[in-house]
Amino acid sequence: MTRRLVRLLLAVLVLGPAAAMAGDTPGRFDFYVLSLTWSPSYCEAEGGERDDAQCQTGRRYGFLVHGLWPQYERGYLADCPTRLAPGEADIRAIADLMPARGLVRHEWRRHGACSGLSPADYLKAIRTARQMIHLPAAFQRIDTYVMVSPAAVEAAFIAANPGLRPGGVAITCDGRRLREVRICLTRGLGFRACEDVDKRACRADRVVLPPVR
Repeated sequence: MTRRLVRLLLAVLVLGPAAAMAGDTPGRFDFYVLSLTWSPSYCEAEGGERDDAQCQTGRRYGFLVHGLWPQYERGYLADCPTRLAPGEADIRAIADLMPARGLVRHEWRRHGACSGLSPADYLKAIRTARQMIHLPAAFQRIDTYVMVSPAAVEAAFIAANPGLRPGGVAITCDGRRLREVRICLTRGLGFRACEDVDKRACRADRVVLPPVR
């Protein structure tokens, strides 16, 4: 048994499958996760203190794109080596979906470089994936704090998006606030199931949706 294989097996045993992906190959993955973040929750929790663009006064953002993440059936790819980076024109073009410029750069380095796409094509894939998702009407306008169940949020997204199934969407929370809706997509950006993502969904009975400000 080679030393490299021994190290890989030790990493799986000690740190789990997601930590043993040092040999990730860009473009070799099973599916995507489109992560939609509820911007008011992010801004209330940490984004406001960072003065992120999406949290500035008058930016009435609801759901924004956090990222489009290449995934294995178990675990995920991350930090694939690259010398490429999104150009300024590409960053500006995606600002309506991802207004924080630093987030765009981070998501490319962390996840996009593993997609096997160029930076421009990766950002285009993000737009294509987001455009196929219909936001439930209940989340189009929220002007006060609302208590919701993660199950109800999931059901609303399923109802608004024919073809989306319970095993293909996961709601995340930070214990108090709803944070993200994560939707699993095929490499061709169709809906699909994703057991490994779904099992990490929020288990709270009720969470808060902070208002859009």
